[in-house]
Amino acid sequence: MLNRAIVEGTALAVLALAVLFLWVREQRKARPESDGGYTTREEVEFEIGRIQSELSRWLTTTDHRDIGLLYIFFGTAAGLWGGVDAMMLRTELLTPPADIWTPETYNALFTTHGLTMLIFFVLPVFFGIGNYVLPLLIGADDMAFPRVNAIGFWLLPPALILVRMGLMMQVLGQVLNLVLPADAIRFFLTMREVSVGWTLYAPLSVQQPNPQIDLLLLGLHLSGIATTVGAINFITTIVYERGEGVSWANLDIFSWNMLVTSGIALFAFPLLGSALVMLLLDRNLGTAFFATEGGGAILWQHLFWFWGHPEVYILFLPATGLMSLILPKFVGRKLFGYQFIVYSTLGLGVLSFGVWAHHMFTTSADPRVKLSFIAVSIAIAVPSAIKVFNWITTMWEGNIRLTAPFMLCAGGIGTFIIGGVTGVFLAVIPVDILYHGTYYVVGHFHLIVVGIIPFLMIAASYYWYPLITGRWYDTRMARFQALLIVFGSFVTFMTLLVIGGLGLPRRQAIYPPEYQLAQQIATVGGYIIGLSALLWLYNMLVSYWRGTPVTTTDPWGLKATSQFTREWQWFEQHMMDKYDMEPTEPETTRRSYAPEAEPTGLAGGVGTVAQTVSRNAWMAAVGGFVGTVLMSGGLITAILIGVLDPVSFGEIAELVGLPANPAIGAVLFLVGGTVTWPLLFLAFSDYLPGRLLFETGLVFATLISSGFAIAFYTGQSGLTFIGYLTFVLVSHWAYGIGLTVTFQYLKSDETLRSRGGGGS
Repeated sequence: MLNRAIVEGTALAVLALAVLFLWVREQRKARPESDGGYTTREEVEFEIGRIQSELSRWLTTTDHRDIGLLYIFFGTAAGLWGGVDAMMLRTELLTPPADIWTPETYNALFTTHGLTMLIFFVLPVFFGIGNYVLPLLIGADDMAFPRVNAIGFWLLPPALILVRMGLMMQVLGQVLNLVLPADAIRFFLTMREVSVGWTLYAPLSVQQPNPQIDLLLLGLHLSGIATTVGAINFITTIVYERGEGVSWANLDIFSWNMLVTSGIALFAFPLLGSALVMLLLDRNLGTAFFATEGGGAILWQHLFWFWGHPEVYILFLPATGLMSLILPKFVGRKLFGYQFIVYSTLGLGVLSFGVWAHHMFTTSADPRVKLSFIAVSIAIAVPSAIKVFNWITTMWEGNIRLTAPFMLCAGGIGTFIIGGVTGVFLAVIPVDILYHGTYYVVGHFHLIVVGIIPFLMIAASYYWYPLITGRWYDTRMARFQALLIVFGSFVTFMTLLVIGGLGLPRRQAIYPPEYQLAQQIATVGGYIIGLSALLWLYNMLVSYWRGTPVTTTDPWGLKATSQFTREWQWFEQHMMDKYDMEPTEPETTRRSYAPEAEPTGLAGGVGTVAQTVSRNAWMAAVGGFVGTVLMSGGLITAILIGVLDPVSFGEIAELVGLPANPAIGAVLFLVGGTVTWPLLFLAFSDYLPGRLLFETGLVFATLISSGFAIAFYTGQSGLTFIGYLTFVLVSHWAYGIGLTVTFQYLKSDETLRSRGGGGS
């Protein structure tokens, strides 16, 4: 067995030295000596003084852009550390037995990887992006509380050190053991990384004697304070520091997402802090919050997941905000459905607190309580689906530019769709019980947390790199890196979905030999992800010194599509003031897509949208009723000649929990044809082929007829089967014509009435 502390410590040291060497080398190339290459004493003293001055500035700065960069640097370092954990985990899984690390070491890697990536990587990076660009986006001079902003950041480094102290003590203990006896350094030798799992489930986290657990709990508590402080600052800044002309109606979508994210954090993290204090008291003072005679171990799960699932959306929402902000810039179209993306974000913020127990479907919780969590867990998929449909519609007929940011956005949509849909299955108790302890959950979760979240972080780094540094990165390498990380993510986590579906348990270092090939494929995919992360880091560092300087005030050509947003307006002014540049104007401009009658305010738009939806809904319902009546004639004829069995209608009633009665099923079928299908037609009619509305209705009817044919098939064969298909198709065409012609007539009549051209 290899020594985990030595291997990981060496890997981190090599990575840190490589970054330092690269930085120093590129800096020297960018600053040639003026006297033939010989460094004088005065130059050395000047350089030392400059370094001291820079260090003092970074340690005491309260400027929002500096704080943002500090957050990003810290989060990136933590992410690389957690990434090393991940590579070590995947290396162990190359072979079925635990022959590289011990099972305890595997558990420790699994624990620290999860905590490091979720708390010290994703959140700090998004808070850093928010700190840097959010005041620019809303026209603010700085964050609302600059000093509090700095304090919020400087609480994070000691928090990470406390959480990862076990590894540091292990490395130090093994080094000291070379020269000192074991008895003299017993404390260092007893400290080791926590191996109870990143969820810290009681009673194991209470009973395990490892003193590092106490330091970890204190570190997590400190990080929670830092996050809460940062969240308060974001909320105050967005509410009170908006510049002139920035209202709730035109607030950029990233700021909306950061506002909701901060609101979730404000309620979730104090609860985590309270639970951590209770766990500390149980460990050290003999209280019984999570003991069997007290609240019980299940109480910890409730408290943890009441933080844990909102935490998923704290990580996810900033990524969706970046997607909604960046994607339109590279397709030349304004974000489709701005209002509904805002509403979906608000909905996710509220619903995120109502789904925590779907992580506990395999516990002994009351089944009636679990039922309510099924409903909310499925319902929370709707706001996410709204975002996806709006992103895809934004790209529809757009002028797509295959830049690295766009490729990462497109890849993020793909990973999120698969990760989100597989999560809906886990919201159903029987499915969750079957897959809860398998790699299916790992694949589902990581398609989001290694898919859309890091993808959009990297896309943002590329998109705003000219703004932050005044230089271009290597665009060819960036596109290659984007393809690499998307490919690696799909290879790794789609493989885990498959082996999880086959029943392979997760969180175990040892597995059956028949899964070895699949695990090796997943590990290779993980290595590809790691390689792409290193390529991104190299590109960012080297381009800072060697990148081509930006020579335009509109680096991405956003003025051509009227998407030159506030942060780029700030950049233009900065370049004009610093380099005396002239504003860049495009040869031609065109207005990016926007709805014809935009409401004057967000709240004002609700009534307009609601009125339009309700008006169309009742007209569609009338059309659906007419279409269903016409359709019924064909279906009744099919029943009379014996090609359609009426018993199959009883299955509809049985599906919703009613007796399997064909009459009841027929009534439900009528209701569905009057309500459900017309609303679906309204939602998708713009995306169906056909020059006229009734042509679109025929296409829609043909599509839904395939579902009817499958659902109501009762074993017909030969000529009976041909007759069954014929009547199904003709009946649905009658439905489509009845629906669309009636709807068109009612809509035209109402338009005439509203213009005073009809009615009596």
